[in-house]
Amino acid sequence: MGRLEGKVAVITGAASGIGRGTVDLFVKEGAKVIAADIQDDKGARMLEEHGEALRYIRCDVTSEADVKAAIDLATSAFGKLDCIFNNAGTASMGESSESVTAETFDAVMHLHVRAAMFGIKHAAPIMRAQGGGSIISTASIAGLQLGYGPYLYSVAKAAIKHMTTIAAGELGPSNIRVNCICPGFIATPIFARAIGLATQVADQTVQGVAEVAKHAQPIPKAGMPSDIAEAALFLASDGSSFVTGQALTVDGGMTLGRPVGQSSAFEPLIKAMGLDPASLQP
Repeated sequence: MGRLEGKVAVITGAASGIGRGTVDLFVKEGAKVIAADIQDDKGARMLEEHGEALRYIRCDVTSEADVKAAIDLATSAFGKLDCIFNNAGTASMGESSESVTAETFDAVMHLHVRAAMFGIKHAAPIMRAQGGGSIISTASIAGLQLGYGPYLYSVAKAAIKHMTTIAAGELGPSNIRVNCICPGFIATPIFARAIGLATQVADQTVQGVAEVAKHAQPIPKAGMPSDIAEAALFLASDGSSFVTGQALTVDGGMTLGRPVGQSSAFEPLIKAMGLDPASLQP
């Protein structure tokens, strides 16, 4: 307990999934948190639960002004900024290298790459002035290897990984550490939202996803938001003071290879939602 005592963090995509799990853990460990999201109803519930330890701000991360406002709120409400977790994002499905459009490219890259870039841009000067800090972004195993995500999503997550490397080298002399986390199959609503289900409906699929996820990788348990939150906690804490430029893979061993006889890592999930895997091919 208390591994983030006295620290202040900004978390984007904070109202659900990995973001919500990280908010809960950071507050438990003593941090003050700016929770940034566009799901205002869930933001209100977080305020009720965490009280003075949390501030919620409506933040569309595709807007640079919104990202800056969330970071500025950390300093105005709590006096400093020790960590930013660029976590907001969602999956997409259907596009291929031949079907991609300028519109879909811009949407995916703005939500993931550009949002993380502006998080780094506006957090770095504050952290430099106060003597250091930790910048964390959510990448994905889809950005590491073929076969773990759709085309543009995979490209975006690979870009975040490389942006992490570049920023770590640039900001390291100012004692600012920059790392990313590469989740594997984590039980969140992201998969259901990717196929177009409404948020409330998608939220109800998490239990089913968790059941399927037990069998998706060598470690026989579902990957949960709390697993990624623990990785973010390590990277935000002083325990990782000599760690920078890393892509921390948290996937239960999924990238070691697919279980024998399984044609697709996500095929059981697709079937569990009552869909034909072939129908989702581009």
